[in-house]
Amino acid sequence: LVILLQTRFHLFFSQSFNLSFASFINSQHQKIYISSHFFCIFLKNPPAEMYDNLGAQSGVPRPPGNIQANPFGNAFSGGSSGFIRSGLGAYGEKILGSSSEYVQSNISRYFSDPQYYFQVNDQYVRNKLKVVLFPFLHRGHWTRITEPVGGRLSYKPPIFDINAPDLYIPFMAFGTYVVLAGLSLGLQGRFTPEALNWLFIKGLVGWFLEVSLLKMTLFSLGSGEAPLLDIVSYAGYAFAGLSIALLGTIIWSHSYYFLMPWTSLCMGIFLVKTMKRVLFAEVRTYDSSRHHYLLLFIALAQFPLLFWLGKISLNWFF
Repeated sequence: LVILLQTRFHLFFSQSFNLSFASFINSQHQKIYISSHFFCIFLKNPPAEMYDNLGAQSGVPRPPGNIQANPFGNAFSGGSSGFIRSGLGAYGEKILGSSSEYVQSNISRYFSDPQYYFQVNDQYVRNKLKVVLFPFLHRGHWTRITEPVGGRLSYKPPIFDINAPDLYIPFMAFGTYVVLAGLSLGLQGRFTPEALNWLFIKGLVGWFLEVSLLKMTLFSLGSGEAPLLDIVSYAGYAFAGLSIALLGTIIWSHSYYFLMPWTSLCMGIFLVKTMKRVLFAEVRTYDSSRHHYLLLFIALAQFPLLFWLGKISLNWFF
């Protein structure tokens, strides 16, 4: 450091001895100004007070007001900032946009739009209950109606298609099932709030088992791409027949023995026709004998499952 200072001192006095003290101060001021200018690029707040104070001294000229702009431009403020922000924003929007489209496509692929399943009216509810409770009387087709939306085919909502699944009837039927089951326990003198919670959990377990049965059937056929809410809807229609059976049992206890088989049979027929003509259309491979065995298994599985849900007790088993 000492050697460097000596060298600079020698060079200074070897150039010219007639430099005035004021010109020396001026050169040093110019250096301070240039350093301050580059520092203030990032602060965006030039120290004008410093210039005013120095400019008031005698013999010290004020630095020129128009300093040559930075040839590289200000990369963090001004016009260049807008360009960089817009570029980064477009790049981020491209990444996030593609990710959101991927997530949205997969959600619509497996879960669909929940609002779609609640577009119902009174006429649809009446006709749908007729199809669920008396499926062998349905003379129309079982396939869903499609319409072009946004350049691709989409299914019409339940209000326009009797074969479209909905969640209004399953939820209302499930609530009715829990209330009627609690009423049945009350008539037997065994009702408690804990018992109502137990019946609610038992109904959810039965619903889950029905959904699992249908979903595993599709997976075994090589297609698990059907929307989950469609499966939940089809499985939940079982509670409509269960509610009718429970109401008949409350009125006359012996009606349980012919209402429950009837409910199980109708639900089996409904699921067989629905799974065969609506869901199996998405299966990649077709094996006639395998399809028939699986459809028969779905129909037969309704009997033990609905009998278990229809038997109102505080135990897991009968």
